[in-house]
Amino acid sequence: MIRLSIQARQALGKLTLPVMIVAAFGLMLLGKSDTLLTERARMALADALSPLYTLVAEPISATRATLDEWQGLLTLRADNARLREENERLRSWKSAALTLDAENQRLRANLNWIPDPAPVFVTARVVADAGGVYARAVLLAAGPNHPITKGQIALDERGLVGRVTEVGARTVRVLLITDLNSRIPVILENSRARAMLFGANTARPRLMFWPEGTLPAEGDRVVTSAEAGAFPANLPVGTVRYTAGNVAEVEPEAMLDRMEMVRIFDYGQRGLTDPLGAATRPSANDRRR
Repeated sequence: MIRLSIQARQALGKLTLPVMIVAAFGLMLLGKSDTLLTERARMALADALSPLYTLVAEPISATRATLDEWQGLLTLRADNARLREENERLRSWKSAALTLDAENQRLRANLNWIPDPAPVFVTARVVADAGGVYARAVLLAAGPNHPITKGQIALDERGLVGRVTEVGARTVRVLLITDLNSRIPVILENSRARAMLFGANTARPRLMFWPEGTLPAEGDRVVTSAEAGAFPANLPVGTVRYTAGNVAEVEPEAMLDRMEMVRIFDYGQRGLTDPLGAATRPSANDRRR
């Protein structure tokens, strides 16, 4: 065994860092000078370590799968508990609905009720947010020889969208309930009080002219009224919401900002389609203020 003096060990210790720095720079220069050699060495090392990677990855994957399975079981238990609770609520609502339906059938039989005929509808695709005469309107592609006429009612799968105001050979324009020109007679579903819904060129139309002493409550559901023959009764419109300034507005049920398909219904209503008239329409700049 070779014994080194203290001075020799100190000298080697001082040389260690410079030697490592030189080696590092040498490797860097070698990698820059011969990229193909470096790539081959790196891939050879990866190939050599591949079996080790596989051996390490298998237990890690198995452990991760086990953890995911346990987490899924815990989530499943929580979902089952929630579904049981919802099923109980649905059973109670089903019982109440069956009772109300039976009572409704008896009342209709006593009153010799004649049900309204089912309305005919056409489905059309929204192709543009049409401006032009109206600030809040959409253009629908209805196809050739469509049966749509002015004044028919537009709804999506959730609620009232608006009315047809212009009809072309292949397209129709629908005035949205949020447009400044929109006027809709409505009913507050809880109190059955009548009111008017005015578009304001904002996301939510305003509720006005309800009876004195019948203040709309936050969260009240709003449906259409058959006043003036403009709309059929009981079409879902939205929910009452109050602004910070205590102004009653209606949050529309329809997804007016994400419409793709709209159904145009013919309810046989022949009310006014343009209550303001062409001569009294505000200008485009006034409507967008």
